[in-house]
Amino acid sequence: MGFSNEFLLDLALRLPVVLFALTIHEFMHGYVAWKCGDDTALRAGRLTLNPLAHLDLLGTICLIFAPIGWAKPVPVNPYNYHNPRRDEVLVSGAGVAANFAIAAAVAILVRVLLEQGIVPTTRLEGLVWIVMRYAIILNFGLFVFNLLPIFPLDGSHILRELLPARAAARFAELGRYGLFFLVGVVVANRYIQFDFLGYHGVTPLMAPILALMYVFAGPYGTSILI
Repeated sequence: MGFSNEFLLDLALRLPVVLFALTIHEFMHGYVAWKCGDDTALRAGRLTLNPLAHLDLLGTICLIFAPIGWAKPVPVNPYNYHNPRRDEVLVSGAGVAANFAIAAAVAILVRVLLEQGIVPTTRLEGLVWIVMRYAIILNFGLFVFNLLPIFPLDGSHILRELLPARAAARFAELGRYGLFFLVGVVVANRYIQFDFLGYHGVTPLMAPILALMYVFAGPYGTSILI
């Protein structure tokens, strides 16, 4: 079965955004770990913006065609951190912080352009807006999904280090069930839909993404992007 020209064009616009979003996410993990005293990622050749060093083939394909995706985790050694508990939070949060910053910046740009009455009027401008749309949705998506407190997502590492020692140990024991929880979240997200901010058929994972778009791109910007 062949692919239509529209599908191929959409893929050509979406793929660079996916590659950049995953690459900057993993790079920031390694960079902050290095600043916190751990050079494991640097020695492994992962402290780079070259997508080939970070991408997992299956994870990239899933992010393009499915609701979730992933890259190869950057190797770190928490025993090298200056302050292990604090630095684990910083390192784990670095990737999602980068994705959030990119999405917020592009969303604010969209809002400013619309407030100035600048809208796409040519096909080329329309393609640029499609790229901005993907940059916002994909990066906010990575931010929201990776903050879920489910192993091995970044949110689980952050929560574990913020909990008291005994509670953290009990929480860590749930890590063995992480894959099952993730599958459950993805399946539930597919079948649970509701109205949110005037939009119909919004899923639980899409709701916070939509809310963030609403805040940074504005109601009008969100309606244009969605």
